[in-house]
Amino acid sequence: MLHEVPPPPSSPDWSEVRPWRVAMRKALIGRRLALDGAVRRAEGERAKRRLIDSVELRRFATLGVYWPVRGEIDVRDLAVSHLTQGGRVALPVVVTQSAQVEFWSWRPDMPMSRGIWNIPIPAQREVVMPDALIVPLVGFDPQRFRLGYGGGYYDRTIAAAARRPWCVGLGYAAARLDSIFPQPHDMAMDLIVTS
Repeated sequence: MLHEVPPPPSSPDWSEVRPWRVAMRKALIGRRLALDGAVRRAEGERAKRRLIDSVELRRFATLGVYWPVRGEIDVRDLAVSHLTQGGRVALPVVVTQSAQVEFWSWRPDMPMSRGIWNIPIPAQREVVMPDALIVPLVGFDPQRFRLGYGGGYYDRTIAAAARRPWCVGLGYAAARLDSIFPQPHDMAMDLIVTS
């Protein structure tokens, strides 16, 4: 079967969980990308409406968002709305691999360049610390732990923040798992919102 979900790990040890996460990540991303583009966009719009209904984003002066890749929900319209309401917006930038990310100030009219993995980033480095983050989900569980791409960038960044940002994971309802089998390095979101 295409994008078959692997059976759960036989123990909670990282040696068992890590290969399960690799396989689960591959299955979930494959399923997400296999969705018809119109269906994926409609589900993304539904998730964003739920986010707007659940959280007053303008209460956060600086909002960290992400540039959508690999079928992620596109939140750039929420970012533009935040800017028009007087807020600031920042994008994550990998400066050093396997380290914390920096968040660089972003506006839709600014010059962009390509960062690690060819993801667009602001051409000019202006580091800001977001008060809140909208974090993309590959998968998630009821305890608000997220399965990302496996680099640990958000986990490291959140854990090291002098002032932890409020974090909402945003994704598709079909990405719900019974557990991601959280490890000590995993950081739970404050809220999960899905389609």
